[in-house]
Amino acid sequence: MPALELDALEARILGVLIEKEFTTPDQYPLSLNALASGCNQKSNRDPVLELNDSEIRVGIERLRPKGLVGAAHGAGARVEKYRHQAGAVWQLTAVELAVIAELLLRGAQMPGELRGRADRMSKIETLEGLQNVLENLRQKGFVRRLEPLPGARAPQWEQIVAASGAPAAAAGLPARNALEDGAYPVPRPAPAAHPAPAAAPAAAPARPLEQRVAALEAEVARLARLYEDFTGQSAR
Repeated sequence: MPALELDALEARILGVLIEKEFTTPDQYPLSLNALASGCNQKSNRDPVLELNDSEIRVGIERLRPKGLVGAAHGAGARVEKYRHQAGAVWQLTAVELAVIAELLLRGAQMPGELRGRADRMSKIETLEGLQNVLENLRQKGFVRRLEPLPGARAPQWEQIVAASGAPAAAAGLPARNALEDGAYPVPRPAPAAHPAPAAAPAAAPARPLEQRVAALEAEVARLARLYEDFTGQSAR
């Protein structure tokens, strides 16, 4: 399986279809509205995106020639629905498919967190069992092992069939024009809940340990001030 066969939008759509087949089988295959809700949901997604129906349709049409997504036509159904075919095309077991879906939806993860999240789709009894699954996927060319992050013991694992992240869309480009012109609209990260503060003057980046110590000291000082305001007594 070649690396980076999918782009970020295709990865999100495929990951959602796999996930929902496991977690909400009564609602699967998915309508366009259900697929959009799954792509834009805020839980178990990294990054959180804000995709419109036109963008999702483009992603579906890019997945069709690869054999990974197809339409499901039920008897008398008025709404077209979509299903994935990744298990058959990639020749993966259910548990391998669950692990790939979780990595597509949330990015690189350590085995402990990956097991907890993928287990909701397909039962993974132990970390040793997950390691076996990851090794099988590595041999098939779907995942790779990353070195542990600073301060962490366990390595991370990431999928290598899709580009990671969410590339920024061209500023002001409507989805309608992108479709008419044949351009591919890329995912946009969802807006933050509160406007970001103005950027501070650039400074030399602190090391992660120094940042954590500084944050803790600031929090202790804040709590001390709250205590003094409330009791009238010094916290020191």
